Amino acid sequence: MTTRMTFPSGGETCAAWLTLPDGEAPHPVILLVHGGGAVHAMKLDGEPRQLMNVRRYFEDIDAALAFIRTRPELDPKRIGLWGTSFGASHVVATAARRCDIAAAAVQCPILQGRAPALRSGLLHLARFTVPMISDLTRAALGLARRYVPIVGRPGELAFVNRPGAYEGWYSVVPPGTAFDNRVPASAGLSLLFYDAASMARRVRCPLLVCVSDREDLMDPAIAVRVAADAPRGVARHYPADHFEVYHAPMVERLVADQIAFFTDHLDPGR
Repeated sequence: MTTRMTFPSGGETCAAWLTLPDGEAPHPVILLVHGGGAVHAMKLDGEPRQLMNVRRYFEDIDAALAFIRTRPELDPKRIGLWGTSFGASHVVATAARRCDIAAAAVQCPILQGRAPALRSGLLHLARFTVPMISDLTRAALGLARRYVPIVGRPGELAFVNRPGAYEGWYSVVPPGTAFDNRVPASAGLSLLFYDAASMARRVRCPLLVCVSDREDLMDPAIAVRVAADAPRGVARHYPADHFEVYHAPMVERLVADQIAFFTDHLDPGR
């Protein structure tokens, strides 16, 4: 059964979808952390649209964890984190700075904020200078923000423009959903210096890293290194690129492995 509810975060209100299984409570719980720019049903109201801000990501995750602790049907001692794509960075970083996470799993992980842009070269990265300055200026003056696309085709000005990325991104947008493919240009500034991979040694809980061996948005060796650096980390390899993990038959393999991992660490007596 899934119930829609809300919880406060940093003066704003976050929407939450709580799915409960059958059986006796309290239940172990897994907090799902989505990828960069991705939202529930790929649509979100509000301004500025599609804001990507590392500090606010952490605020929302901490607020969600605090909300979990208010729910009597959820067990605060058995909380897992799951992250996909750029959400994997937030999962690793959160597990590194908190000691109350029982287990964490990430898939097709982007573990350095600069990785997708750097894969397209320094010249591509330099093209964001003027849009970033424009957006910062407009924000300071209280004007409408300067946006750039999150994902585009090769050669286009977008945070991610690797071959196949545009088609792969839209392959996970539900039919009939109007996805807002843009973020404020200055969002990239904080992401450039965000390196969750460097925090892996401080992750205390068991960590499953599902590595896409044909990852095209980040060097998959970074994901392998994170699993090796985490004291209780383990890597599982899949013959997939960044987006194939969301589709059959690969998605069934990952989900089965992740369910087994979380069952072992969140519900060992089952």
